[in-house]
Amino acid sequence: YGKNHTSRYGLFLCSGAVTVKVDPKVEVLKGDPAQLPCTYTVSPSSSSTIVEWYIEEQGTRKRVAFRPHGGEGKSDDGTPLTGRVTIGEDFTLTISSVKPSDELAFYCQVTAGPAGVGDAATMLKVFCNSCMFAHSFILTDDTLSHFLCTPAFSHLYQIGTCVTMNGHPQPRIIWYKDDLPIAEVKDRKEKTYMIPSVVKEASGLFTIKSTLYSQPTKADKDSVFHCVVEYSMPGEQIKQKKSDTITINLNYPSEKATFSLLNTSPVKEGDNVTMKCETDGNPQPEFDFTKDGNAIPGQAGLLTLKSVKRTDAGQYKCMATDFDNLEADLSGTINLAVHYIDPVNVTPVEPQVVMLGDKVEWQCKTKASDNHIVHWKKGSKVLSQDGTLSIEGVSYENAGEYMCVGAVPSVPDLTAQASVNLTVKGKPMIETPAVGEVGKEGDMVTLKCSAFGFPIPQFEWKPSGKESVSVEGNKAVSTVTLQATPEVMKDGVTCQASNSDGTDSKTFLITRKRGQCKEVAAMTKLLYLPPSFTSIFS
Repeated sequence: YGKNHTSRYGLFLCSGAVTVKVDPKVEVLKGDPAQLPCTYTVSPSSSSTIVEWYIEEQGTRKRVAFRPHGGEGKSDDGTPLTGRVTIGEDFTLTISSVKPSDELAFYCQVTAGPAGVGDAATMLKVFCNSCMFAHSFILTDDTLSHFLCTPAFSHLYQIGTCVTMNGHPQPRIIWYKDDLPIAEVKDRKEKTYMIPSVVKEASGLFTIKSTLYSQPTKADKDSVFHCVVEYSMPGEQIKQKKSDTITINLNYPSEKATFSLLNTSPVKEGDNVTMKCETDGNPQPEFDFTKDGNAIPGQAGLLTLKSVKRTDAGQYKCMATDFDNLEADLSGTINLAVHYIDPVNVTPVEPQVVMLGDKVEWQCKTKASDNHIVHWKKGSKVLSQDGTLSIEGVSYENAGEYMCVGAVPSVPDLTAQASVNLTVKGKPMIETPAVGEVGKEGDMVTLKCSAFGFPIPQFEWKPSGKESVSVEGNKAVSTVTLQATPEVMKDGVTCQASNSDGTDSKTFLITRKRGQCKEVAAMTKLLYLPPSFTSIFS
């Protein structure tokens, strides 16, 4: 046809009746074998067809292998591929241990006698996936020390150098500052620029180096730099390798000082207090601290007070001297307030013993550094919020511990508290007894008799049994175990509680458990007893 054509199979040239097809591009990793397929059609067929593979170097083609149709494949001597190339029966060219220098244009040429000649080109792309990466490095601190000693920084400094070796195709180095890429600038008149260098080794691999220069400012004292090597892999993949991070040590004079209290909550007695003095220069100068004009020790710009008292309140001052800027006022003050609350004073403070039905009253007071509240509690229940607790007609339920709590709402956890005890004196009062249950007459039954009263009541059971006595809170408990005799089933059991103020008694009834009756009734039905007989057990 005499024209070049492109199809989904690749590039091919139709010359006469010879059509050649190859892959437009073959990608391979360094050291791996590469296979370059070649197919052709000849019309009409020819017995004198020969397939030849050529490389192109600097515009000149050189044959590397050939194979006649039906013959044996051979490679040519004196080529860069000699000893590493073979041509198969299907005319595929195989290259072993591919090198970066093998990245060339390869031509498959088919000569078919009278039918003519045809060829097609394929490009071999070689990639290196074992690039060795030398991390970026920063110059020593001494290199930058004392250079930036004026507010106007006008010098450019070498920040670091990034090197990558044994890459193919040629990698790319990108610099980052605080995780943002820095625009690639080569103009040395700019405030930030890079000096790149590219070396192509004899192996065909590339060594790339980039040195970053910049004119730093104070804002760069916390900046973090790193570089990234970006390289290509088969399948149009772009991969990256990241270096370690580097920072620069900038020295510059102080212009102002800041003195701050690091405690985030209001300070109260017993707290540890930390105050920090620092300047906007680097390195930090030495600091001196005073309290109300008297010198006090600090360390590295920190003033720490352990377990402060109210007497630690006052004016604290820090002062610094920077010999690179002696005219600057490098001082700061803090007016420290220490909150407190005095111990709670309860009147009367002694435990109170009050007759049943009488009245009892307490007063509770305290002082504090700020507005404060006082309230009375029993357990978690608040009973009074004005410092006075008054109980009319006390009952046994009122006995127990009461707590007076003082607090400063504006200062979390600043509290003081005191407790008092109330004992209610009077004759015993037995709680309503529970009904005792037994499976059947003659079984053992256990009963509990609980009685309020002070002095602690003495118990008497009728009829008697095996007894034990305990105190639970503000009441005494007597537990007895005895046999449910016919008399007990009929008359019950009486508990009597007595002290010096009187006596109280209660009777416990003893009954059969209902489930037992149902079981007996069920058994009578199984025995087919008449209803008149089973009614006896109901």
